[in-house]
Amino acid sequence: MKRYLLTASAAALVLAGTAGFASARDQIQIAGSSTVLPYAKIVAEQFGETFTNFKTPVVESGGSGAGIKEFCKGVGENTIDIANSSRAIKKDEVQSCIDAGVKEIQEVRIGYDGIVFATDINGPDWALTPEDVYKALAAKIAVDGKLVDNPNTKWNQVNPNLPDWDIAAYIPGEKHGTREVFEEKLLIAGCKALGGVEAGTASGLDDKAAEAACKAVRKDGKAVDIDGDYTETLARIASNKTGVGVFGLAFYENNADKLKVATVGGISPSVETIAKGEYPVSRPLYFYVKKAHLGVVPGLKEYVDFFLDDQMVGPDSPLAEYGLVAAPDAERAAQREAFDAGKSM
Repeated sequence: MKRYLLTASAAALVLAGTAGFASARDQIQIAGSSTVLPYAKIVAEQFGETFTNFKTPVVESGGSGAGIKEFCKGVGENTIDIANSSRAIKKDEVQSCIDAGVKEIQEVRIGYDGIVFATDINGPDWALTPEDVYKALAAKIAVDGKLVDNPNTKWNQVNPNLPDWDIAAYIPGEKHGTREVFEEKLLIAGCKALGGVEAGTASGLDDKAAEAACKAVRKDGKAVDIDGDYTETLARIASNKTGVGVFGLAFYENNADKLKVATVGGISPSVETIAKGEYPVSRPLYFYVKKAHLGVVPGLKEYVDFFLDDQMVGPDSPLAEYGLVAAPDAERAAQREAFDAGKSM
């Protein structure tokens, strides 16, 4: 589809439905995922250049959870219109929205991203598995069928093929959507592979508590939560050349002159391996639209349509050039159709 970028004549669209709080706010407000942030900024800037009768949307970060929390505060001029997220909204978050009057939410999936481990560019090659990550960073690990406090202090204690470096990992803080993918696809996956769930239940935990134990991160300074964006993680690596950071694929690719990426399960992270489903630590990226604000906040519907256009999210788009893994053609078309149909969650 080529509905917007070929011409700026679409900017002549007549605004409708600007009554109510739109008279007090005429600029789209967006917040949320630091992973989605650069993509949304690219779209917002191009949207502002194309639609000269709409102001350029304001896009802020803060993390997926924080963005959704802000989104769910209610409807009106003092609430944001869109929440960016690097994971799907949770049932309890949807209920929180409903309780606050946000009764209709439209989910938009924009494409895919991968989570990578990277070290300083001058470091050795790294090859990790979920089991390695679990043994290095979990608070308790399974040893001989029992959960014990993590005794590992160096990476080569986790796996003799890894460097003789003190374990120092800079991981996404708990408010970031990346953290949940990190927990599910690395800590929990590694824990299950090494019998951690069975060890937990053998100690008297129920299944839910045993899984929670799998993803509990050690608090002895070996794993450091990063609540800011990836630039903070990059700064940590710059000051600690034997540190390991967790990044989104796009951020890594845009800083490949400073970072060396690890394989996971023998697969190197790339647009190609993620698109084929080969790289094990990948996830879809989303944003959520407050349906009550459509037709009220000037340009909101046009912004979403613009974002979903193939020239923004297709395989040859500026977002793909930046690092977004484009969804298959049929999936992109289905996202447009669902939004146009007003389909809510």
